[in-house]
Amino acid sequence: MSFVYFFEKGQGQPVVLIHGFCEIGAMWSDFADELSKDYRVICPDLPGFGNSPLEQSQLSLEELAVMLEEWMEENGISEPIVIGHSLGGYVTLALLELMQQKLKAVGLFHSTAFADDADKKQMRNRAITFLKKNGVDKFVTSFVPQLFPEDRRNELSTAIETAVEQAKESSLEGLIAFTEAMRDRKDRTQVLEHFHGPKLLIAGTEDGSVKLAASRAQSHLFTDYFELENTGHMGMFERKGETLALVKNFCQKASF
Repeated sequence: MSFVYFFEKGQGQPVVLIHGFCEIGAMWSDFADELSKDYRVICPDLPGFGNSPLEQSQLSLEELAVMLEEWMEENGISEPIVIGHSLGGYVTLALLELMQQKLKAVGLFHSTAFADDADKKQMRNRAITFLKKNGVDKFVTSFVPQLFPEDRRNELSTAIETAVEQAKESSLEGLIAFTEAMRDRKDRTQVLEHFHGPKLLIAGTEDGSVKLAASRAQSHLFTDYFELENTGHMGMFERKGETLALVKNFCQKASF
């Protein structure tokens, strides 16, 4: 069993919040503060990020799902609502494929059930080359700010600084392993189709990482679909109040 670091707050229905690429569980701290009034909120660091070590140089999403299912069993997390941001959404879908109706509900935050297309795979390969040449700090300092809309970067400068500092807690091995895992992941639209629990997708109209057209093309697979106007890839910071309300409402519906 691999060690998975996490923090948790509150009691009741478990809600697992999974961070994205270049992120750590602490990114959800404001969400956890609010949601923990009604739920047991659990925020792990994925292996290679924050305080969770990566114990192998390669890790598929399928292998990670097995690891996280064991972690849930170990910590008494049963029938959770699982919500993931970006890479965390891919992890959520891999968990859904493995655990199916053992999950109460799933949510994707700026994420997709589609596999990478050829252009995106090439972009991942370029990122791996850059990482191997330049290391973590140089990569995250250029990568993270681009996730926020250009015209709001001044206004969101504090959130961006925090995101960059948290991204620096990524290991080089973790960033490379997960870039490969994202590049090689499969399409999981059928996994979503076959799941009959509540399903949430939150999209940003200005998201450069998960295009709006892709979100709209799969929106019929979700019971709850929302588009955030003038929002990039980081809606939990760009539209904190709005996205927190959407997640709270979704958890409330899913808990019945």
